[in-house]
Amino acid sequence: MIIYPAIDLRGGKCVRLQQGEKKRQTIYNGDPVAVAQEFKDKGAEWLHVIDLDRVFDEETNNTKIIKRIVDEVKINVQTGGGLRTLGDIGRLLDTGVKRTILGTIAVRRPALVKKAINEFSSSTVALAIDARDGRVAVDGWERTSQLDALAFAKRMQDVGIELAIFTDIARDGMLTGVNINALKLFLENTDMQIIASGGVRDIRDIKKIQALGSPQLNGTILGKSLYEGRIDLEDALKFVDKNNAG
Repeated sequence: MIIYPAIDLRGGKCVRLQQGEKKRQTIYNGDPVAVAQEFKDKGAEWLHVIDLDRVFDEETNNTKIIKRIVDEVKINVQTGGGLRTLGDIGRLLDTGVKRTILGTIAVRRPALVKKAINEFSSSTVALAIDARDGRVAVDGWERTSQLDALAFAKRMQDVGIELAIFTDIARDGMLTGVNINALKLFLENTDMQIIASGGVRDIRDIKKIQALGSPQLNGTILGKSLYEGRIDLEDALKFVDKNNAG
């Protein structure tokens, strides 16, 4: 299982939102590159980076910062947020990121997902399954579609998606614990690798996730729990490494 420290970028700063709501924002650091370096120094091998300015259709984006993280920190990065075209995906991959994440566009233009996989390879294109009450949320989580989240996952698996990030929106940024039952639903009913996201509050949640013992469990994303000091990244990585080895 891989630990993915999260960096959400907005206005060039490192922020966290509660349940994805842009009005419920906390700024944690004005230097995201320094945050990325700190995570790497503590042992992280991957980062989960979201460009919220792209998500919310702001006039600017954080592509230059993402490139700086890749170039200066030299760490594996998966990133998403507002990707709408093959050109958007290609430009991010050109920065050196290892994996792009598609959300709303996968709901609205599933054929584009297949084209992206064919053009860039399945290893560089992942799916965001952002769920609210079992339905897929779109447009920066501001709207909830009628699309069943599990049905959506299976549809995207059929077009070639091999890895998905499952987020329970109700728990994201709330430190209320992981929705284990929802996570199990995707692990047991798809053939994709799954990254768990949303609600991780302390090391006990990491233990619950890893205890599922699923070979399809790729990892978990840690956000607010790191920034609020509820999880020590080094301790989390040591725990995961120990159990991975076992």
